Amino acid sequence: MKRIADLRADLDAVDAVEATLNDAAEIIDVLGDEPDAEAEADEMIARAAKALDELEMAANFDRPYDSHGAIMTIRAGAGGTDAADWTQMLGRMYLRWAENHGYQTQVVEEAEGEEAGLRSITFIVRGKNAYGMMESERGVHRLVRISPFDNQGRRQTSFAEVDVIPEMEAGETGELELKPDELRFETFKASGAGGQYVNKTESAIRVYHLPTGITVASQQERSQMQNREVALNILRAKLVQRAREEQEQKLADIRGERPANEWGSQIRNYVLHPYQLVKDVRTNVETGSAEAVLAGDLDGFIWPYLQNRNRFAPAGGNRGA
Repeated sequence: MKRIADLRADLDAVDAVEATLNDAAEIIDVLGDEPDAEAEADEMIARAAKALDELEMAANFDRPYDSHGAIMTIRAGAGGTDAADWTQMLGRMYLRWAENHGYQTQVVEEAEGEEAGLRSITFIVRGKNAYGMMESERGVHRLVRISPFDNQGRRQTSFAEVDVIPEMEAGETGELELKPDELRFETFKASGAGGQYVNKTESAIRVYHLPTGITVASQQERSQMQNREVALNILRAKLVQRAREEQEQKLADIRGERPANEWGSQIRNYVLHPYQLVKDVRTNVETGSAEAVLAGDLDGFIWPYLQNRNRFAPAGGNRGA
């Protein structure tokens, strides 16, 4: 039923473009001599062109998990307090992007930095093709600016790693079983906003998967049971992703290929001083509107990546199980 609904929405979008262009043609035919007719028709054609661009982008989402929600984790790298601040800036950038596109977001966990910013943040973006869109952001992001935490006003380079995995839907984890004896649960007091009970009760949950060492935490829900459910769902998604990556690594070993070390090579540079420039290392797309990008204007980077993502994918194509 979900697949049918998605296909129907695609067809409705095509019909809407056709109707808009027909209306523009009718305005020109009937009201062509009117002063505002041409401007109105041009506006409608521009709107149709934008909708066509979005349809073209949607045609790239043909991989198994592209239509799923995206679980995003951002971790501070080298750069100390500036890196923690950079992590918080990136989280805000993606949440604004999601809001501008009508996606739903759910902040799952935040770990505050020692002086400012965040050591890490995990959130879920839900909506049509959310993972397909956000998969382009996986990798290391580098910031160059005058540090607001340096009394001497020196330039600082900071790094943050963005990890993106698809949110698993019910019944999609196959034979994956979370065995009770392989899990260790820990409760703690939530540190962020979340209602009157935050910081008063140990409602936050941290789950350790002992065989793999994977740790997942959830602290934004009001009850311990809700946080437990969110954490286990994310853990399942991480284990599925881990299995996919192991399979891709085996294929790479067979082919004799060397996969890219994502943490060691940034995918995008954000320069705020001595000039403003954001440049994607993979596509060579760049813009001088750094502030707009940090405010969530990311489509100019996501779209070129999607057009070429088979070239950027790791061995095995990252096409899912």
